[in-house]
Amino acid sequence: MKTTAFTKYHRAAGAKMAEFAGYDMPIEFSGINDEHMTVRQGAGVFDVSHMGEIWVKGPRALDLLQRITSNDVAKLYDGKVQYSCMPNGRGGIVDDILVYRIDAECYLLVVNAANVDKDWQHICSEGAKMGMEAGHGKELYNASDEICQLAVQGPLAMKIVQKMCSEPVEDMEYYTFRKMPVAGCDAILSITGYTGAGGCEIYVANEDADRLWEALWQAGEEFGLKNIGLGARDTLRLEKGFCLYGNDIDDTTSPIEAGLGWITKFAEGKAFIDREVMERQKAEGVSRRLVGFRMVDRGIARHGYELAAPDGTTMGVVTSGTMSPCLKVGIGMGYVAPAYAKVGTEIAVSVRGRLLRAEVVKLPFV
Repeated sequence: MKTTAFTKYHRAAGAKMAEFAGYDMPIEFSGINDEHMTVRQGAGVFDVSHMGEIWVKGPRALDLLQRITSNDVAKLYDGKVQYSCMPNGRGGIVDDILVYRIDAECYLLVVNAANVDKDWQHICSEGAKMGMEAGHGKELYNASDEICQLAVQGPLAMKIVQKMCSEPVEDMEYYTFRKMPVAGCDAILSITGYTGAGGCEIYVANEDADRLWEALWQAGEEFGLKNIGLGARDTLRLEKGFCLYGNDIDDTTSPIEAGLGWITKFAEGKAFIDREVMERQKAEGVSRRLVGFRMVDRGIARHGYELAAPDGTTMGVVTSGTMSPCLKVGIGMGYVAPAYAKVGTEIAVSVRGRLLRAEVVKLPFV
C-alpha cells in the first residue's frame, strides 16, 4: 500500500486510516460531522496527494486533448482550469478530470486516484496515434508519484493561504491557477475545490511536503485550521451535488445521462471520442437520468439501494447517499427513468425491505 508525503502527520494526529485507491489514507480525525462543519464554517486541510497528475506537452497537445476530452479545450487560456471527462469509445466515461493550461503547448491533467493507471494507458494509446511519445522528458509524462497536493477548504481557507504567499491570492477567480511560490516552495495554486466551501489546492514536489505542511499549520493556527479526512470530503461533495467517479459516473454512464451536458461541447472541428453517440443522446434523449433526491420519510439512502417509482417498480439504484450534516436529513443521488427526473417528483428508496418516500430536488442540496 502506498503512502503520501503527509502520512506520518496523519498518524501522529491519530487519524483513522484505511486503504483508498491503493493508498493508506486518513478517513477521519475528530469525526465526519465535526470535520464537515469545520469546512463549511471555518477551514480544513485535506491530503489529496493520491490524485494523479499527467503532463501533456508539445505542438500536438491541444489536438490530443480535443480528441480525448468532451469539453472544448480551445476555450482555455494560460492560468485557466477546465472540468471535463474522457469518453471511453463505448458511450461511457474513462474518468472525469481537470485540465490546467500552463501555456499553448503545456497542459496538466489532474485525474482520480483510482484511475491513474487506466487514464495513463488511455492517454498514451490515443497519443501514440498522433505520434506522441510517453516517458520522462517526453510529450506525455505521468508525474503522479512525484507530486503531493493539499486542499485547503472553507470560508477562511484563503486567509490562511494568503499568509504563505507574497502576492495577493484571496481574490483569485474560480477555476483559475497560478504557478507561484507558496511557503517558499515552487507550487501550483488553484481555485477549484470539491467541497463548494471555497478555498484552494496547493501542488508541490514531494521533497517540499514538510516545508509546506509546517508553514500551513503555522499560518492556520489563529484560524482554527483542522485536519479533514476523506469521509467528510464525501459528505461535503455530495451536499453540493458533485459527481464521484465509481459511484455516480463510471465506464457505463454517459455524461449526458449524468447531467454533464455542460461539459460536453460539440464545437466545430472537435472530433472527440463518442461525439456522435452523445449528439444522438442529446437530440433523442436518454433512458435514465442522474438526479438528486431528499428523503421525505425518515431514513438514509446508501450506495447500492434500489430506487423505485411510488408503486414499487424498480428503476435504478442510489449512487451516493448520506445523512446531510447541514440539513439533518437524508440526501442522495441516483439514476431514474426520465419520467421521474423532474424536480418535485416523488420516488421511493428501498431501505431494508421498506419503501421510503423521497422527492427529486434541484442540485445542489445546500
